[in-house]
Amino acid sequence: MELSLIPRLKHLDNNSFFLIAGPCVVESEALCMEVAEKVSDICNRLGIPYVFKASYRKANRSRLDSFTGIGDEEALHILHKVGRQFDLPVTSDIHTDDEAALAAPYVDILQIPAFLCRQTSLLQAAALTGKVVNIKKGQFVSPEAMQFAVDKVVQTGNSKVILTERGTTFGYQDLIVDFRGIPVMQSFGVPVVLDCTHSLQQPNQSSGVTGGRPALIETIAKAGVAVGVNGLFIETHPKPAEAKSDGANMLPLDRLEGLLERLLRIRLAVRS
Repeated sequence: MELSLIPRLKHLDNNSFFLIAGPCVVESEALCMEVAEKVSDICNRLGIPYVFKASYRKANRSRLDSFTGIGDEEALHILHKVGRQFDLPVTSDIHTDDEAALAAPYVDILQIPAFLCRQTSLLQAAALTGKVVNIKKGQFVSPEAMQFAVDKVVQTGNSKVILTERGTTFGYQDLIVDFRGIPVMQSFGVPVVLDCTHSLQQPNQSSGVTGGRPALIETIAKAGVAVGVNGLFIETHPKPAEAKSDGANMLPLDRLEGLLERLLRIRLAVRS
């Protein structure tokens, strides 16, 4: 898939990695606008293609009392408004077949969560919307097996597919990233994204709240860029400690610009 098929994606002539970034979930319009404005300004200055990300609903949470969202309709309208106001493509994840048609009018990319990457009917429903479909590799799936997930979308009539690496289950409470999987998945003819924040999650904690190792975000991102990944996925928040979802593994917003500057230097070095 050519990245030019993503609506409103800018700076494609700079030969840079592209960035998918934003808060984990739509907490409020003010938060989404703040993050989108800041990240958009940074990416325009650095010449990085940028996609705004926030989940309109969080369906996979550890505990019943975990925050899941402000309401589907309100959150989707906020995502749509962000895209219009900053002239950006936007993405959000979906979890059931009917959510594909619900979310498609508001976003440019439909994201398939890792736990659902084998869900045939969900992949087909996403494909039928005609939107770009970003499939996260399951923590339990080999890179080679993701060819079948791509095939399900393509054989439904939609060739606009992205794959995202987000780590592989290591024991019960940790993940590791096998960077060999990036060129394997690129061999399928699709762009591959490295999720630098979810790859550092520590799931299944006894507290019922997922942990993380955000101090290693830069390490994971640098390795991904060195390997030649097409895009990076980074969840970011002005105050991660106060975030309503995944705060334990998000990057503080004020650290994003410096990180991207360093990553661009690595990108230039490996492509020279």
